[in-house]
Amino acid sequence: MKLRFWHIVFLFPINSAWAADTPATLSLETLSPEVANQIVVAAITDCTRRGFKVSAAVVGRDGNLLAFLRNPLSGPHTILTSQKKAYTAASLQAATSAMADRPDLNYAPGILLIVGAVPINVAGKFYGGAAVAGATTEVDEQCAQAGIDAVSEILEFAD
Repeated sequence: MKLRFWHIVFLFPINSAWAADTPATLSLETLSPEVANQIVVAAITDCTRRGFKVSAAVVGRDGNLLAFLRNPLSGPHTILTSQKKAYTAASLQAATSAMADRPDLNYAPGILLIVGAVPINVAGKFYGGAAVAGATTEVDEQCAQAGIDAVSEILEFAD
């Protein structure tokens, strides 16, 4: 069976007498490298089919890069643009298209308010953000969503 996501449990000490026998835990699921790579491959494939040369990035819920893929003919600016878009979607837990009217966020560190990124929310769980850069902004977002759609069934039924 392929690893679909990583399940991480954090234990926190509790000083309360009533909970001395039961440590507090935080359970977290994060994308496996295989699934993150499937997202960027599907996103690039969708954009290539549409005639665009792009880069695609996936970041985890913490904003750190999990997977990246670039068409060798895409512009060099698409590398950082896709990564910053994905970071923005993960950080704000919203599509960049929904944040375009938020100029107050323009000065937040690492935030790039350019349409083309979507959060990875599947079956009520938040995993991070996916983004594409190099096509029109609307197509970038559609290709990023196509990447997520390609693995949504895997993530929905992973439990």
